[in-house]
Amino acid sequence: MSSSLLFLAAAEVAVPAGEAPSAFTKLIQDFGINWPGILAQVLNFGIVAFVLWHFGIKPVIATLDARQKKIESGLKYADEMQTKLAATQQESTALIKKASTEAGRIVDEARKSAKDFIDKQTQEAAAQSGELLAKAQRAIELEHKKMLADARTEIARLVVVTTERVLAKKLNDSDRAAYNEAAARELTNV
Repeated sequence: MSSSLLFLAAAEVAVPAGEAPSAFTKLIQDFGINWPGILAQVLNFGIVAFVLWHFGIKPVIATLDARQKKIESGLKYADEMQTKLAATQQESTALIKKASTEAGRIVDEARKSAKDFIDKQTQEAAAQSGELLAKAQRAIELEHKKMLADARTEIARLVVVTTERVLAKKLNDSDRAAYNEAAARELTNV
């Protein structure tokens, strides 16, 4: 564009004084266009545009890009955290379910163990009471036998004493001893 502007400026200067100006030259003269001023303005505009671009727009665009990247990374991080939260919630739900199942199993085992313990204690108590009852019955039998033996001995002694009193006058010592032995044998067989 600057080369065409220089060409136009040169064309203005190159028109001889006696000839009629061309339509383009006439238009330039009618509007009062000053080519060196226009060129200076274009150069100034280019410098200002370059400075604004380099020091104003470019850093703003870089800042906007950085913010956009931060926002995108924040959104990505938020999505990752949502995914991790969902996974953690699923994991915690699974752990709670597993813990609940385990607790139920432990409670069932405790109940079963308690029932087995109670059954075992009941059986042991029944066995001990059976043993105590058997011991008591044996003790009763022994006591009964001892009492019977004592009673027989006492009855035999009484029979002998009574028989002796009744027969004391008529029996001699050897007959008395024979009767005592016979009475004692009879009473022990009873």
